[in-house]
Amino acid sequence: MPPISILIKPVSSMCNLKCRYCFYHATALRRQTENFGLMDLELLEELVVKTLEFADGFCTFAFQGGEPTMIGLPFYEKLIEFQKLHNKKGIKINNSLQTNGLLITQEWAKFLAQNNFLVGLSLDGPKEMHDMQRVDASKKGSYKQVMDASKVFDKYNVEYNILSVITANTARHATQAYNFFKKNGFKYLQFIPCLDPLDEQPGGNDYSLTPSRFTEFLKVTFDLWFRDWMNKDGISIRFFDNLISMMVGYPPESCGMSGVCSLNFVIESNGGVYPCDFYVNDEWLLGNIKVNSFQQLIETETTRRFIDDSKIQNEECIKCNYFNLCRGGCRRNREPFKEGCPDLNYYCESYKEFLNYAGERMHQVARMVANHK
Repeated sequence: MPPISILIKPVSSMCNLKCRYCFYHATALRRQTENFGLMDLELLEELVVKTLEFADGFCTFAFQGGEPTMIGLPFYEKLIEFQKLHNKKGIKINNSLQTNGLLITQEWAKFLAQNNFLVGLSLDGPKEMHDMQRVDASKKGSYKQVMDASKVFDKYNVEYNILSVITANTARHATQAYNFFKKNGFKYLQFIPCLDPLDEQPGGNDYSLTPSRFTEFLKVTFDLWFRDWMNKDGISIRFFDNLISMMVGYPPESCGMSGVCSLNFVIESNGGVYPCDFYVNDEWLLGNIKVNSFQQLIETETTRRFIDDSKIQNEECIKCNYFNLCRGGCRRNREPFKEGCPDLNYYCESYKEFLNYAGERMHQVARMVANHK
């Protein structure tokens, strides 16, 4: 049996923020059931049992939302208890948590550090940039709470990285964003292009990231990253790291850069299983972990269709000089489909222009990495 990674939504779409660009809120609104409530401990234990029985070598339990801390710390304490109780095969277990930071306390930080959780903390940049989109129900920004959470993480040596959504505003102020993260000692960054709702043509919202803005963001950010890297004062930016790794000869670790979808078991709080976090909608429901085994979920017709759709490549992609690095990009950015087939990636021109601009310097870094310089 293979290693397995599952993404669990213990509070479904519940969240204590109302971020204006939240793709999951938009997805949940279009489901027959918008919110499945809180995951119960009986389901959590069954999920742990089935995962550890199916896994070979290692497995990952990732928790996301909504806001997964809203279910409370005792839920995760039971998770650790269940994992220790049912790990009969001695599987190496990785746990991770993506949080907006609002509920993080010293107790949370101690627990996360003691149990080796890798944490993603959502932060979109300096106060005026972050608070433009990441607000609560009363439209109040969340910047201070997130920065407080980062300080608590630092105090208790929690291993964490920053997840930052690139909006139109972020792209216009890429230098400001990069300098902010570096000044505050955030060394591990993941920039995520903002997603418009799945059933909308992209680019229609004030926060929407257009291809031209994305190109600008990539170029400016890369110039700063490359300067610091050459000065041995670099930081990790996941997209650039993956490109360098691919140039050296390794496969990308980022799912959206592999060119073909894999089955990422996304498990809603009622046990419903979906193939990808971007497609937790009624159309792509694979089954329910309460009644289906992982092997049964792998073998569904819906799973086959989801993966096969992603294999279809546009002729323009195949002929492109950068296809070996881009591979058509994430399926989610190839929506909406045309005549039942994925379209060209919305950011196709962005990737081509960026790789033409930065490719030579990237290969320079790749050669240095390969030679361990």
